[in-house]
Amino acid sequence: MSRHDEVGVVPTTEEDSEPSGRADLSVLNLVTTAEARFFKQQVSVLEDLGVSSTTVAVPDERVTREGALAGRSAVDYFRFLPRAIRESFGEYDLVHANYGLTAPAAVLQPNLPVVISLWGSDLYGRFGPLSKLCARLADATIVMSDGMATELGGTPYVIPHGIDLDRFQPADQQAAQEDLGWDPGRKHVLFPYAKGKSVKNAPLAERVVAAARERVGEPIELQFVTGVPHERMSVYMNAADALLLTSDREGSPNSVKEAMACNLPVIATDVGDVRQRLRGVQHSFVAHDDADLVDCLVSVLDADTDSNGRAVIAELRIEQMGERLLSVYREVLDG
Repeated sequence: MSRHDEVGVVPTTEEDSEPSGRADLSVLNLVTTAEARFFKQQVSVLEDLGVSSTTVAVPDERVTREGALAGRSAVDYFRFLPRAIRESFGEYDLVHANYGLTAPAAVLQPNLPVVISLWGSDLYGRFGPLSKLCARLADATIVMSDGMATELGGTPYVIPHGIDLDRFQPADQQAAQEDLGWDPGRKHVLFPYAKGKSVKNAPLAERVVAAARERVGEPIELQFVTGVPHERMSVYMNAADALLLTSDREGSPNSVKEAMACNLPVIATDVGDVRQRLRGVQHSFVAHDDADLVDCLVSVLDADTDSNGRAVIAELRIEQMGERLLSVYREVLDG
């Protein structure tokens, strides 16, 4: 299978091509980790629009004696709170809390208008009530999907994370597999998450692939990929034959949108906005249950063909996301 023939310029409308002018705004960003790739993309695209950014992050994750990440504790967030509030006395136009656990610091500071972005697990997980409370106190709240908007209530803005369509685009599969050292005689199913991240449900992915092996004529390799530099992820997307998402819950998973931008078929559980994103995408499926996941994966691997995801995902290019975020900032400041 090859995806290199699908490369092309994403069409833009006349409205998209009109410059909006520079914003000349200064934003204090609060975030759990400043290294989250979609957050870094967000900062970069807004800077291109004239939004200067200062970021205050929760202290880094701690490492146990065994070398595993212990995660952030309540103490880390208490340490983060006074620092964020002190920083709010600087020369900023507003504060943007990225992820629900940074929202308390945003709504407790007394100086700046507040924008909150909820990413998914902060709304659906055990901290959902806290996120909902902070959203009621904010000047504007942004969510990733229509489902999240329904869960939150009120009138949040729905702005999914955008995709860098220059970085994620179709390329030759054989060359990508050679780059990664993947066996071209096998089918490769991409699972771009850590095995130990429980919400991603890696055991289900393993069961699905194991069942598919009994029905597909070629060997199947389940490729767990994590900790890879973001600029290299497109190589994995183009080397794979399918992306498998078995998450218990999501907001608007970037991996699905990035796979679509590479015309990589997607098989996914019905979480977040995945069903909405895959509407009209060929050779990609949202499964109803575990058995359906197996059937859909087998169908995709047997078909051995690309999807048309890139044409569908073009509306979520990262530049459009930046424009929409900037419009929220302006509405908050004008209000």
